[in-house]
Parts: sequence; structure tokens; C-alpha cells
Amino acid sequence: MENEKDNFWLYIGGIIALAVVLVFLLKSREMESVPVKAFEETKAEVERQIMRNK
Repeated sequence: MENEKDNFWLYIGGIIALAVVLVFLLKSREMESVPVKAFEETKAEVERQIMRNK
């Protein structure tokens, strides 16, 4: 029983670690596909809209 419990938390930890790695990989891939200038313009526009709504 003790061995099964240890494996359970090992699997849970592995799944969490895998999810974190996949999020970072997908995020970096997404950022590579967006040109830097377009990203900065979009970010500036979002910030202007937030300031107008306050």
C-alpha cells in the first residue's frame, strides 16, 4: 500500500511538471509566430483601452 501511495504522488508531480513545460513551450512558440512590432502595437492598444475604461 505504501509503495502505491508513493507512486501516486510521483505520477501527480510528473503530470504537473509536464503541464508546466508544455505551457512554456507553447507560449514561446506563440510568441515566435507574432512579429515583435505587431505584438508591441497590440499591447499598447490594449493598455490605452484599459486606461480609457478606468
